Amino acid sequence: MQTIRFHPGSHLTLSSRVPREERKVISEGVALRFGQNLRRCRQLAGLSQEELGERASLHRTEIGKLEKGERVARIDTLVRLAGAMAIRPEELVDGIHWTPGEAKYGTFTFGSPPLS
Repeated sequence: MQTIRFHPGSHLTLSSRVPREERKVISEGVALRFGQNLRRCRQLAGLSQEELGERASLHRTEIGKLEKGERVARIDTLVRLAGAMAIRPEELVDGIHWTPGEAKYGTFTFGSPPLS
């Protein structure tokens, strides 16, 4: 897997006109940021991957894949993980924002939300 690092304030444009491979890289960025947030929240909760998996009814390997950014969590998985750690679901998507663009274009940003 290619390592991608996103810094606060970075932007990635996503549109239907962006080639499929570039869209995949952008989605990987979202998965990596979610994984970083998940790991941080899990560690703050004092849980191992196995303990979190048991609480969220997920296998430990699934937790590991989510933390590594190898998988993107579905909304029901996000809610289960947040509930298992007794945190708000927003904490798991902290720093991931969508900025609408003109017509079909928009941008994911990482870090603080863009100012309106």
